[in-house]
Amino acid sequence: MIEVYTDGASKGNPGLSGAGIYIKTKGVNHEYSFPLGTQSNHEAEFKAVIKALEICQESFPDEILSFRSDSQIVVDVIENEYTKNKTFQPYLEEIQEKSGAFPHFFIKWIPSSQNKHADQLARKAIQMQ
Repeated sequence: MIEVYTDGASKGNPGLSGAGIYIKTKGVNHEYSFPLGTQSNHEAEFKAVIKALEICQESFPDEILSFRSDSQIVVDVIENEYTKNKTFQPYLEEIQEKSGAFPHFFIKWIPSSQNKHADQLARKAIQMQ
């Protein structure tokens, strides 16, 4: 099982944004920072999950994925497979499509204090712009 920590950050809302992804595999950890341009904080959170799924498709196909996010909105939308928010709908559909390629995909909410590594990577992505 692969543990994936994701976080999105925005400097302003909307503002310059970044995605941070921290992946724990068997004995090896991977870190990614992706500049996202101008986004809302919630959009950055969704894009972080999408970027992480793309990484997992390329590097860890056929693995069981256990995602963790400190965004209650993102976790709720993915778990409930539903959103009224028209901005979030395309993100949900893309996440459903990409996560369907894996035998099992789980996402769980964690407090920000347990997601500091991904947060630092997201903030680094903002600074890269």
